[in-house]
Amino acid sequence: MTRTLAIGDIHGGLKSLKQVLKRANVTAEDTLIFLGDYVDGWSESAETVSYLINLAQKQNCIFIKGNHDELTYNWLKENDLNEVWLNHGGRSTIESYNKLTEEDRKAHVTFYEDLLNYHIDDQNRMFVHAGFQNHNGPEHEHHSTAFYWDRTFWEMAVALDKTIKPEDVAYPKRLKHHKEIYIGHTPVTRIAKDKPTQMANVWNVDTGAAFKGTLSIIDVDTKEFWQSDPVYTLYHDEDGRN
Repeated sequence: MTRTLAIGDIHGGLKSLKQVLKRANVTAEDTLIFLGDYVDGWSESAETVSYLINLAQKQNCIFIKGNHDELTYNWLKENDLNEVWLNHGGRSTIESYNKLTEEDRKAHVTFYEDLLNYHIDDQNRMFVHAGFQNHNGPEHEHHSTAFYWDRTFWEMAVALDKTIKPEDVAYPKRLKHHKEIYIGHTPVTRIAKDKPTQMANVWNVDTGAAFKGTLSIIDVDTKEFWQSDPVYTLYHDEDGRN
């Protein structure tokens, strides 16, 4: 049976990605939607992107752009050594890219350039790294960086009064455009959760792989999910972004 699976933020944890794909029994028939932040954190950022490029040759993969992917792209393309990026995983990414050939680097630049700001499937489910700000919907978004930098989208969903219904005038307009919205970007561990978490019609699949959490995959139809071991246990001699 064909499944649509959404995958949370990997942050260079290739071992956890391979582990969770195996636990989910992923086959070539499955559609994989990656929610961004493939790099910055654990030691295998460049290797993770190489793996994803090869994976996309075997099955249908949809790659969403994350903020860390944009920062890494800016370094590869313009040698932009953003100090914030360097202090939040960039240094480990640079080290991993030192192992690549110039040809591989060019293939990675193309990968980053082809990343999508968001994807909406035929059931009106949206997949985006962070969210969007325009109340009229993502197609009206004036600030494209909001798709991979904005945190207000998840904060809004978390803070929403559970008694307010979609038909109420006070219900946030941003949540009315899509059946469901799948995001990453802000680890659910910040609200003391450790599994893919639903708030209103928003599903957050970032379970903290960059820090002390796991990498998660969720079946967007059944809501069954699979998780890796805590990623730091697979990279026990590293600090990640801790």
